[in-house]
Amino acid sequence: MNTHDLQCSGLSAPPRTALTHVLTLVRRQETVSRSYIAEALQRTGSQIAAYGAAMECIQAHARVVIHFHPDRVGIKSIPVVSALLKEGVYRNQFETGLSTGSLSAFPGGARDSWERVLFGDAYHGRGVSHSERPKYGALELVRYADGPIPRFGSCYFVMRPAVSRRTSFTFTGSEDLRATERIGVIGEMDNVMAALFEEIEAGGMASPPWPPFRAPTLGLSNLTVPKLLDVLKDLASPRTDTIRLPTGRVLDTQIEAQVHGPIDLQEDIELLVADPAFAPTHTGKTLHELALRYGFPLRWHRGFRLAVGEVPADFRGPAMPRLAGRIAGGNGMIDAAVIGAAEASLHDRPELWRDWGTREELLQHLKQLWHVLVHYGAPAHHTMEGPR
Repeated sequence: MNTHDLQCSGLSAPPRTALTHVLTLVRRQETVSRSYIAEALQRTGSQIAAYGAAMECIQAHARVVIHFHPDRVGIKSIPVVSALLKEGVYRNQFETGLSTGSLSAFPGGARDSWERVLFGDAYHGRGVSHSERPKYGALELVRYADGPIPRFGSCYFVMRPAVSRRTSFTFTGSEDLRATERIGVIGEMDNVMAALFEEIEAGGMASPPWPPFRAPTLGLSNLTVPKLLDVLKDLASPRTDTIRLPTGRVLDTQIEAQVHGPIDLQEDIELLVADPAFAPTHTGKTLHELALRYGFPLRWHRGFRLAVGEVPADFRGPAMPRLAGRIAGGNGMIDAAVIGAAEASLHDRPELWRDWGTREELLQHLKQLWHVLVHYGAPAHHTMEGPR
């Protein structure tokens, strides 16, 4: 990516300015990152040529993926999937009031601050609208049926390759204190890869703040630098039918993608993958209509189902079993649609949930219950688990 690319990309001034700022950050750190990568390759007996080939696979074949929950209700008081069908564009957190991460997308909020740090003042100038802010996803380095980071949604869009050329990337999230050192663009990913190598060499485990759980990096147990380079070669293979892919259950490691400029469903979406819990519902019908109207295929992954009695009390907190029991249907099971229906109930009948504290507290609990479901749930359809 260079200045000419940015000028010819059709982006408005704020995202162009943001990406120019990102390039400055990338090049400030890349000498240090390249030195670390070279040392890591030498320590692990890997060849620089293998690293170069892996980076070529990423640039040519890795896709940006955006996870979302289709049945959530935001500022517009209609479900996400209905807004997508009506408008034909994917909107950012500042526009929707929704987030499966930090609910801080408002002027002066944490998300606002993180964007200023990463993108300078590109999105903070006079006259810049919320619609020009970036949209968040993940770079798909390993193809899983449930997507690269299902933590952030039961369904996901796979972007067309052109979207990657106007996307910035950070290892882990943009909230990370080292985000400006771990940033890249699709043709200059050394800073991102150096951070990934560093985690792998430290044991290949992410340690989220819910002990005692430790998550395999990228969903791959016993990950090493040579193993990663070998896995990345698989990106050059044709995409397998989603239902045949392994399940990754990745909750805690991602290469975050910040897509600059609009996401037009007709122009920018290659594939929609949805949780089968929605298939027999109105949400599922709307997902079908969405794919048909905007011209991309709809596929189903295997989903997750979990009996209330199997919900643990030591993963995402002791409130999880009680909440699962509160929302489960007559069969005593929870799935993506059940959790979504509970959140819709909170929106429509908040008085029913007063015993659970504030709205924000219950939203946090429902988000955490989704994490439990992803980690412990049985597939709704038969599958092998992801590589371990």
